[in-house]
Amino acid sequence: MISLFSPAKLNLFFQVIGKRDDSFHEIASLYQTINLGDFMTFQKSSKDSLTISNPLIPTDERNLIIKARDLFREETGHNFPIFIDVNKQIPIEAGLGGGSSNAASTLWALNNLSGAPLTLSQLALLGAQIGSDVPFFFSSGTAYCTSRGEIFENVTLPYTFEAYLYKPDFGLSTPAVYNNLNYERCNLHDPKTTLTSFLTGAPNYFNDLEHSALQLEPKLREVKEELTSYFEKVILTGSGTSYFCLHPKSENPPGKFVSAISRSSSWYA
Repeated sequence: MISLFSPAKLNLFFQVIGKRDDSFHEIASLYQTINLGDFMTFQKSSKDSLTISNPLIPTDERNLIIKARDLFREETGHNFPIFIDVNKQIPIEAGLGGGSSNAASTLWALNNLSGAPLTLSQLALLGAQIGSDVPFFFSSGTAYCTSRGEIFENVTLPYTFEAYLYKPDFGLSTPAVYNNLNYERCNLHDPKTTLTSFLTGAPNYFNDLEHSALQLEPKLREVKEELTSYFEKVILTGSGTSYFCLHPKSENPPGKFVSAISRSSSWYA
């Protein structure tokens, strides 16, 4: 049996470079795992089964866990039945990468239960077939991600941080946010310059997807306006709808915010 902590991620900055010929978007982003995550258990069994504590999440082929399981079997030939249980803590449709993290955790667990036939690099390449964010979860926990997001370069930030996370009670579809994107509202500067701002301790937080998300869901604008009355910086992560908030304007922000989150390193170490 293997038990794993499957972490959420933040996009400390998120830049859309443009649309690609394959209909995906070219992006550059600094990804960071945090100490909010799901708890997953994997155990060889007499039959396949997947249980998830959140009843709203499907347990069939629509779930990235199942896609990861089937892809690993196809790649390696290791077909033993597996019981997978997920104690879900990461909100859905939140821009926090919960599904991608679960898929990466599944690949890593199955690989170890099979005697580790694949390297981490091979697992990351396999993960890219499942989703653009999956390979990041085989990084050190802080990584500069490019292309669709599936190419990552480990980086080390010179500081730690604590933030507050707020997830409203509604979500957004990632494809809808991208389809609604106004490229004239996207940043045009060199993303490497933004990366340097984080590496030198003067971070430039932004998210090119935010204007699209706010347009699709007007209630999200109200959420941000309220949050900015309590925090100096309020940044959408991924395609939303979660905001991470930095530098409280008072010592005790309202209790409705999720407890303070902080950076975490690679989950598989």
